[in-house]
Amino acid sequence: MRRLYRRAAETPGAGPDATDDGPVATVASTARTDTASRLHAFNRFEIKYLVPQTQADEIRAELGRHMDEDAYSGASGYPITSLYYDTRGLRFYWEKIEGLRFRRKLRVRHYGTADDLTADSTVFVEIKQRVNRVTQKRRVCLPYRDALRLCSPQGYAPVGGTSSRERAFLDEVATLVGELELRPTVTTAYHREAWVGREADLGLRITLDSRLRGRDRDFHLSSESLNRLTLPPGLSILEVKADERVPAWVTDAAARMDLDLVRISKYCQSVQAFGLAPRSLMHVPDGVDDLLRPAPDEALGRLHVTPARPTTPTGVDDAPTRQGAPTR
Repeated sequence: MRRLYRRAAETPGAGPDATDDGPVATVASTARTDTASRLHAFNRFEIKYLVPQTQADEIRAELGRHMDEDAYSGASGYPITSLYYDTRGLRFYWEKIEGLRFRRKLRVRHYGTADDLTADSTVFVEIKQRVNRVTQKRRVCLPYRDALRLCSPQGYAPVGGTSSRERAFLDEVATLVGELELRPTVTTAYHREAWVGREADLGLRITLDSRLRGRDRDFHLSSESLNRLTLPPGLSILEVKADERVPAWVTDAAARMDLDLVRISKYCQSVQAFGLAPRSLMHVPDGVDDLLRPAPDEALGRLHVTPARPTTPTGVDDAPTRQGAPTR
């Protein structure tokens, strides 16, 4: 696993150096990008810590003293599954590894369990990018079928009224997919617990992600194929997301618990776990191909996907979560 460690006490304190309306470079036109950057945009300053499972309860107690549980999280959290797109040469992966000041990722994200997902379920198509020290996320919600079409060569034509900002974002995604020839590369999945700040920390959000896993084939997000662990099961990732500065109590607590500040990407962890440089030659067709075909007049309903054999005999997820968590 490729990581850069720093001690918790060295957490940088500077906030974002860009605004919601600031220009960002993309392959789309400047005017179109300026418009799209205001559509469901989140600009945040993020830091991450590596958390041993033995310290998870201590961290939950500390966060509970200063923050409230996220409305979607509750006491048990919820599962997240994402499908990441990249070029044949893994351009987005290498932009992260090389630490480029401007870099991005394209993904389709589902909040909830695999059992919840149908062709008509709401998912998010997201462009997550880094501009200097600021993390920017722009996204649009679409039915799962339409989200996959948007990120495929066949494209997606919205039906009905669409705002100019939404259409600009859809055009930007289509341009990225077409000009860079993006393709599904890996999935990531994990269980998330989330807290939100109160009072003076209203812009603060902290998440604890555990049981990180993924796969490099069977890209349908409701596939029952086994996932491979991409981080040892005894480790979780604590993400601190702030509009400006990270509160002192957060860095003090991290230093007291001797947590490691890390540069880690869940997407990169999946790429590295499967040795996708070069990419696996064992890819097999999956349910996504069926989903991208023209839909019949009646609703598709539940999609049945034939599980493929696990990628490896070891390192697979041994306790998949497939029910009982909320969606959003």
